[in-house]
Amino acid sequence: MGLSIRGYAAHRGVSHTSVRKAIASGRLTLEPDGTVDPVKADRDWRRNADPSKERSKPKLRPVPEQAIGAVRDTLFEAGNPMVGGMSYLHAKTAEKVLTVQLLREKLRREKSEVVDREEAIRKGFEFARRLRDAWLGWPSRVSALIAAETGADPHKLEAQLTHHVRDQLLAVANEESRLSL
Repeated sequence: MGLSIRGYAAHRGVSHTSVRKAIASGRLTLEPDGTVDPVKADRDWRRNADPSKERSKPKLRPVPEQAIGAVRDTLFEAGNPMVGGMSYLHAKTAEKVLTVQLLREKLRREKSEVVDREEAIRKGFEFARRLRDAWLGWPSRVSALIAAETGADPHKLEAQLTHHVRDQLLAVANEESRLSL
């Protein structure tokens, strides 16, 4: 027992009108009972098909190595390292992991658990500037007091304190920052 025309079209993955046209043009033959034998019809379909009318499979663009690397890194960070080649499941898993990470980060920001990087840098810079200015003004404020207590020349003492404070500030400024932002 064969398949109906619509049944064979579904089996072949084409429309029933394509099957009817193939029958009408003699490329396919029906069984005496009016059904289509799928084995014979598949053989005839391949043999009688016009190569110029065949649809080629859509060419897929190659996935950039950076994208594959990003998926690999994301899965590794999530504790699910990619084994073997790239698959749709790997890409979908990486997408879900990144979505969850972004949502988690957004929630942390809304809860004020995370500070804005630009604002933190600006405030840190402003604090360092105020600290530097306070230290640069310190020798002139205290040199007279120290000179009175020790009997030293106030002008020489202020010059010495200013020199040492500047040296210290330069040393601190030239030191690599231990804060990583």
